[in-house]
Parts: sequence; structure tokens; C-alpha cells
Amino acid sequence: MQDMLHYIEAEPQIYADILANRQTILRTLLNDKSTAYKNVVIFATGSSSNAAFAAQPYMSQQLGIPVFVEEPSFTANYMLHLQPDTLYIAISQGGHSYSTIEMVKRVQAINGRIYTITGDENSPIAKLSQYVIPLGMPIEEMPYVTAGYSATILTLMLLALELGKQDQASYQTNLAAIENIVTDLPRIIDAAKEWVAHYSDVFDTVQRVIFVGYGGTYGVAREGETKITETVRITALGKEVEEYMHGPYIGLHASDHVIFIEPNGKLQERVAKLQKFLTGKVAKVVRITNGQVDRQDDLGLALPTDELLAPLFMTIPIHLLAYTASARKQINLKVSAFPDFDPITNSKI
Repeated sequence: MQDMLHYIEAEPQIYADILANRQTILRTLLNDKSTAYKNVVIFATGSSSNAAFAAQPYMSQQLGIPVFVEEPSFTANYMLHLQPDTLYIAISQGGHSYSTIEMVKRVQAINGRIYTITGDENSPIAKLSQYVIPLGMPIEEMPYVTAGYSATILTLMLLALELGKQDQASYQTNLAAIENIVTDLPRIIDAAKEWVAHYSDVFDTVQRVIFVGYGGTYGVAREGETKITETVRITALGKEVEEYMHGPYIGLHASDHVIFIEPNGKLQERVAKLQKFLTGKVAKVVRITNGQVDRQDDLGLALPTDELLAPLFMTIPIHLLAYTASARKQINLKVSAFPDFDPITNSKI
């Protein structure tokens, strides 16, 4: 089984392959020109949900319609009211998520159309789905997904770009912006490795870390919560900046580490005010920013791009941090922490 580092380092090639093959990957959806969609609803859990939140603002911008991310079990059991002009998408990277599989079953049982994005075309969800969109990458063996999460973001963004109603010049400009990120990805990985080498030792003793983002990096903050909890096995939270400022900040601890995921976008002034408040009240305030930094604990990725594209690369340092910090604590990620969980709960089929 390959480790997390292998898949993180493979992302530049995975991105390049998805870009080159995007028309083939998305053909199931692109071939259907019969519906003028008024909104998009995405069903996903875990890292798939985090990826959907990361892509959500860009998708809405490109499509010019609302995009919603919903929890499949809640919707399937309490709010399943299909609309003919809604594009429904289910995401299960590994293809074994019980609640997402049940969602697809229920939609198809009432003759609804739902497109399933999955990394395994032989998985349970792929076998039952009428409309499958492959992730366009090899099956990720490591259960704590990294490349699959990133590939999901790119696939959703390209889906929106290809479906978007824009002229050819705008299309080429938007496509070039994504291509520039793919070209610069090896440098981003190297910069992230340097930052992790400096910063990860604090995770030997830290008890709680809080990730704060906004816009597309809200999904990145959520992924920080997921991955650090799964791999380092300490308390981690992922919050949107305004969400954190309306209540959760009151429960801060003097020993907390707060990591801001900054795309240098519309809410940067709000972030600066929150950082000013937190300074001196928590153990450390750290920035992962798409800009320049002047403090050693911060990471400046400095890749000029639209803030909504930042999730394509700003999760890399968090995934590397999760991998490195768990290794320092000698946690074997290839062995399940609770092997009886799935047999009892059927969370994965």
C-alpha cells in the first residue's frame, strides 16, 4: 500500500492527466444537453464533502447559479424532493460510502437523474449508478485520501467550466489559470515540505488545532479538521471565519494552535481582525497564505491566481502536515485504529 506522501507527490501528474482527458472524463454529463439547470446539489460525506465545499464558490461563479452541498443521509431521509431543473451529483471517492450509495439508490428509484463521481469504477456505488463520472486517476490505496480529494476539486471545477455559458476567449482564460497552477504545483509541494519540516514538531505535544478559512478555503479548513483528526488523532476543528467569530472563539484554549488558510480574497480584512484578537490568547497563530510572509511559522505560497482556484493547491501543506505529524507520533496509518467500526456500523460497504 502506498503512503500519503506518494499520492501528494503524484498530484502534478494526476492534475495534468485530468486536464488532458477532461472531455472524456466528463462525457456522461456533457453529452446531455437536454436540461437548463437552475441550481446544483452535491451529496457527499467526509473528504468528498470537503472537496465539494472547496469547489463550490468556483462552480457557482462559472455556472452563474446556486450550488449546494448536502449531507446524503439527512437529505435522503428527510428532504428528498427532486426538481427537474437541478443537477444532482453524488461523490464517493472510494465508492463505498453507505449513505451516499443509499442516496443514489433513492434518487434512481423515483426515476431521478444523479451523476456519481468516484475513483473506483468497479466499486459498489459505480455498479449501481446509471451515470458515472470517473476521477481520472489510479485507485488511491491509502484510506486517508489526499490525491483523491484534490482530484475531486479539479473535476468539479472543470465540470463547471465545461458546462458554463461563456465565450471562447473567457473559457481559454479560465482554463489557462488552472493550467498555470498545475505547472507550479511541484514548487508548491517543495515549499510546503520546507514549512512542514519547520512546523510539524509542535504536533508532538499540541492538543487542539483550529483551521480557519473562507470562500473556497472553507473546504480546505474542513479538510484540515478531517485529516488531522484521522491521522494525528488529536482534536481538530475546521471553521469558516465568520462562523468561528460567532461563538466558537469563546471556547479557545491558551494552548490552541489556529491555522488560517488565506486565499488573499474578499474577506482578508476580517481575517486580519480575528488574527489581531487571537494574538497572545492562544499558543500560536499560523498563516498558510497565497501571498508573502515575514514570520518563520507562516507559509507563503505566492501563486498569483483567482482566490476561488486556491483550493487546488492550498490543501497540500495540510496533507503533508498530517502525514509528517502522524509519522513523528509513530502512528501506522496503514492499520485501522478501530477495525470493528465498519463491521458494526456499515459506514462503508
